[in-house]
Amino acid sequence: MIEVRNLTHIYSEGLPHESVALDDVSFRIEDGSFTGIIGHTGSGKSTLLQHLNGLLKPTSGTIVIDGTDITDSHTRMLDIRKKVGLVFQYPEYQLFEETVAKDVAFGPANLGLGQEEIEERVRQSISLVGLDYEAIKDTSPFELSGGQKRRVAIAGVLAMKPEVLVLDEPTAGLNPKAHYDILDMVQEIHERENNITIFVSHNMNDIARMSDRVLVIDKGHLAMNGTPQEVFSREEELKAMGLALPDATEIVSQLRKEGMNLPADCLTVEQAAGAILTALGR
Repeated sequence: MIEVRNLTHIYSEGLPHESVALDDVSFRIEDGSFTGIIGHTGSGKSTLLQHLNGLLKPTSGTIVIDGTDITDSHTRMLDIRKKVGLVFQYPEYQLFEETVAKDVAFGPANLGLGQEEIEERVRQSISLVGLDYEAIKDTSPFELSGGQKRRVAIAGVLAMKPEVLVLDEPTAGLNPKAHYDILDMVQEIHERENNITIFVSHNMNDIARMSDRVLVIDKGHLAMNGTPQEVFSREEELKAMGLALPDATEIVSQLRKEGMNLPADCLTVEQAAGAILTALGR
């Protein structure tokens, strides 16, 4: 479980250009859950993510993961890295080794593991992201396609065996097929590993389809925290924050305003299509 309590972060505190990025944010994420985070650009999402694996320390507040207060000055960074894996936006830009296997091995090697354990983790992680270990292990990561590079970068985080996997816009910049391939891979990893997955995206369709809960960050505050149905039912509030609805929810909302008798909680195209056919008596 993750417990974030009264988290505040102020950049350049005490200086003329200080900026409050997070203001008294509190929430819980249950073990095994898939949590989506949405918010307008500059809302504080990335600052929040960087606190979850200790890259940033809060101005005030605490973060407890599986009983460990990762904001405590006595907590070792190595212990945090074992618990929380963070995949940045465009993670393929962080690839640097001469082969795929060496790149994926970098993280577990820094945990001080034995060579046999490292090799087993590399093999498992590459397979887990849907790549053929034998075919790709000796290939330069720079010879791969964009989607394959991203899979290798994610494999490098998975090789650390994190209890929490944090993904910041994992499909940014990918073509539609690679986009959905990465999402399917993330869903499969979550189901197989039964870890906490935290997923940041500007794509409301992806958030609605994949998340158990959705956190909405607005100007450094936690504005909403609920199921996708609960959050996306608050249309006017979301639009006031500059956020959109999932496409299916938007279509259903417009049809409801025109008088069609439809449920308000349609999140996917399949749900909307079924509801529309039922309303039309088909």
